[in-house]
Amino acid sequence: MNRRNRALAAGAFHFDSMLVTVCVCLLLIGYVMVTSSSLHLDSKASVAASALNVWGYPIKQLAHIALGLVMARYIAMIPMRNWQKIAPWLFVAGLLLLVVVLFFGVNVNGSTRWLSLGGVRIQVSELVKFAAVVYMARYVNLHQQSIRESAFGLLKPLLLFSIASVLLLLEPDFGSAVVILIIAMGMMFLAGARMRQFALLLAVVAVLAGLLVYIEPYRMKRVTSFMNPWDDPRDTGFQLIQALVAFGRGELWGVGLGGGLQKLFYLPEAHTDFLFSVIAEELGLLGVLAVISLFALLVCRAFTIAVAAEKAGELFSAFVAYGLGIWFGFQAFVNMGVNMGLLPTKGLTLPLMSYGGGSMMIMCCAVALLFRVHTEVTEINASTLPEPRFKAKAKIA
Repeated sequence: MNRRNRALAAGAFHFDSMLVTVCVCLLLIGYVMVTSSSLHLDSKASVAASALNVWGYPIKQLAHIALGLVMARYIAMIPMRNWQKIAPWLFVAGLLLLVVVLFFGVNVNGSTRWLSLGGVRIQVSELVKFAAVVYMARYVNLHQQSIRESAFGLLKPLLLFSIASVLLLLEPDFGSAVVILIIAMGMMFLAGARMRQFALLLAVVAVLAGLLVYIEPYRMKRVTSFMNPWDDPRDTGFQLIQALVAFGRGELWGVGLGGGLQKLFYLPEAHTDFLFSVIAEELGLLGVLAVISLFALLVCRAFTIAVAAEKAGELFSAFVAYGLGIWFGFQAFVNMGVNMGLLPTKGLTLPLMSYGGGSMMIMCCAVALLFRVHTEVTEINASTLPEPRFKAKAKIA
């Protein structure tokens, strides 16, 4: 076994101080804001029971974070070569779960996206996103030349992703379908796809997405209400108007932690999809800029780790890190864009912050996978350092 393989088999784990700091800050801010935005949700019972009920969501979210960290610990110990081996099976398993959830899933607000396992709801689309990153990293690593030279190299993985997208649309979950396609196309672009072919493919995907919006009345209503929410302020434009009111009330410093009014049944799903609006109202512009900066640092760190892996010759690990960075960045951008009225309403959570068991646990696992890439790259770089030519001699008494 050469020095490089011995280094990877040593089992050492290297913390990335910036990545740890950013993720801990996002988890802490998210938990505090979920608590602030959900204390009133379970207080509808009797006065005697309400003292316990108000802590229902915060306790559940704490359990989600704890489970996510436990799972992350084990994910971070799995070598990247093992992830490369199981990547196709992982994606196939994700497709099978998308079929299962259509028949045995839990319906919430008209969408069947969750499987209930031991009292914990797992959003299958989050598992598929995770699997999509690992699968695409393997595909790009093995077919990089084909991606650069032929259009078929670009289309081949998208055929499999189109099956996942159709299953997601049946839930329906248009937002997650867009996310996995962005992950796939972003990774192929970074692999060196020809600009002309990539632009043509992007145009085709955009046209298909536009058609899906046009033929589905509820999606079309979301687009029209996004363009002018005041046309129907009590129905289709209600969410966006309340979110904008929250941003307006927050101003520079915010109204203070716990002092927001929009979360009190004015802003739907304040602890999940519209958590960013609660942050804007209670922490103000400074809180908004702090959260945006933390996500920017997370994406930058993911890409920095990817570049380091690429230089070390670990292309699979590099593309995993690139894919995770695209996932974190795009999903955070969509969530914040929806809250600020820049994008039509979509049901995507804010990574590492929004309430939700499945989303939180999978995001923790995704960050752990990024830590694993960093650890292996650090070990490889350490193993390739030249050994000292002369060893110090021990002193003889």
